[in-house]
Amino acid sequence: MKIAVRMDDIAPGMDWKKFMDFKALLDQYGIKPLVGVVPDNQDENLERTQENGEHKNYGMPEDFWAYIRELQGQGWSIAMHGYQHVYTQKKGGVFPLNRFSEFAGLPLARQLAMLEKGRAILDSHGIKTDIFMAPAHSYDKNTLKALHQAGFRKITDGFGKRPYFWKQMCFYPIAFRLESSLKKKQGLTTMVVHANTASQKDMERYRRIFGQNEIISYKDYLQEGAVARGWCGHCAEYLLAVGKRMLVKFL
Repeated sequence: MKIAVRMDDIAPGMDWKKFMDFKALLDQYGIKPLVGVVPDNQDENLERTQENGEHKNYGMPEDFWAYIRELQGQGWSIAMHGYQHVYTQKKGGVFPLNRFSEFAGLPLARQLAMLEKGRAILDSHGIKTDIFMAPAHSYDKNTLKALHQAGFRKITDGFGKRPYFWKQMCFYPIAFRLESSLKKKQGLTTMVVHANTASQKDMERYRRIFGQNEIISYKDYLQEGAVARGWCGHCAEYLLAVGKRMLVKFL
């Protein structure tokens, strides 16, 4: 199976040392990932440049937005990762991997306003994208409507062996269970990486995965043909998401 990489929680105050360590690994294998950039981060959990007295801004660029533009120019793909990355709703939406959300559960007009504000921030810094990455993987039907109205056409989420169309959006699935996906010969999926919280053991695991599997750049994933998905496919995906949430809860 071909594996693409996405990095969540990209914000000015993230743990830059861990980001740069993971970037060095990506560069070693020539992998260009998708990075989810938070337009107006208000989530204190993503502020990690100084934590427990340890300085974690090693490699931090002077201009965050110029650096993101530089990565985009080098072939990295950019997604808008929510708006402020603040969970205000206890909803799982139509892909309930979690029971909390920044978007799911809010009225359509409110969601559209948040998306437009986020997009305006990215546009003001010269970052152009039509890819959305939902915080906590949580979105509902209103989110999908608002995304389409705001000019987004792609979502990095869902389960499946290849990209699919649903509700006027193109979905690029993530791995239900990465270890299982790595054993399959056919299909495509995405491994989700949170470099902010990655341990040294995690980094060693990523190195093994990159060295032993077919890892593709996200732009190549975006070129793959998508198939239509009906209600049966969506219902199966919904049940898988609920099952994974329960599995993680009780492990």
